Amino acid sequence: MKSLQDTRLSLLDLVAVREGGTVAQALEIALRTAQKAEALGFTRYWLAEHHNMPGIASSATAVLIGHIAGGTSRIRVGSGGVMLPNHAPLVVAEAFGTLAELYPGRIDLGLGRAPGTDGPTMRALRRDRVETEQDFPRDVAELQQLLGPVTPGQRIIAMPGAGTNVPIWLLGSSLFSAQLAAHMGLPYAFASHFAPRMLHQALDMYRELFRPSATLAKPYAIVGVPVIAAPTDEEAEFLASSTYQRVLGILTGQRSRLQPPVENYAAQLSPSECAAIGDFLRAGVVGSPDSVRRHFQTLLDSTQADEFMLVSDIYDPALRLRSLEIAAQAIAS
Repeated sequence: MKSLQDTRLSLLDLVAVREGGTVAQALEIALRTAQKAEALGFTRYWLAEHHNMPGIASSATAVLIGHIAGGTSRIRVGSGGVMLPNHAPLVVAEAFGTLAELYPGRIDLGLGRAPGTDGPTMRALRRDRVETEQDFPRDVAELQQLLGPVTPGQRIIAMPGAGTNVPIWLLGSSLFSAQLAAHMGLPYAFASHFAPRMLHQALDMYRELFRPSATLAKPYAIVGVPVIAAPTDEEAEFLASSTYQRVLGILTGQRSRLQPPVENYAAQLSPSECAAIGDFLRAGVVGSPDSVRRHFQTLLDSTQADEFMLVSDIYDPALRLRSLEIAAQAIAS
């Protein structure tokens, strides 16, 4: 059994644009948050690719990774993830190869196969490309080749990129990427921060089918965990109302900027709305330091995760940093 003290902590940032704030402020908050995560000993800081969403400023993911890596010194910085169907593998290899040359040993390439957006925007990103189920495994293998050593007779070379061996992670919220990560011997991150339903089934499949590779000798799994931590359960519940509003907007197709917290927000919702939000955040924890630690222990016992990837959407940036501090202390104690 794994020990909570040995479990790594990392952070996934959607770079939320707050109501009343600007994109420039969101980017500045992201850098300060990464610096705080580094000071707290977090292993990695990942950014997610989303498009055409008014409250998220991380669409140019590789550009932002470079900005964050340049403002930190030790923490790994990467994508959680790049939505590979939106990009040609060569373009991704060159971008992340460049980052790897600028920040050696600190760049991660997490890959997803969802569009990260709505249908019309997906078509604008991909133009006339029609994706098939076999494209993603083929593109992942192509990326591995482009980031690996140049082989005799190789006609297309990523420059920069070749020989950097940027670590590739597969991300997913279903069983497809779990099977592919196992088959390819790659580390795997499950998106339980928004789609927890198949968490345990995906992890079981990944570990059961895992084949050791030159990249990884044994399975390594990250579990996404929404966290809203505060000194008391009551304050945490109040702060979490910003996340509840964001989730309800996702579920109803009415996305907006990150909203300020609202007193007794849950009491204003219908039972079906509360149930839908609860299902979305089933893997999350909202509460005091003791509540956070208990939840972390329960989640570790049930998943045996190697790493928790936290998501903490709190309107006040200072209170978000405090939430990360509480989470780090809960793991260490």
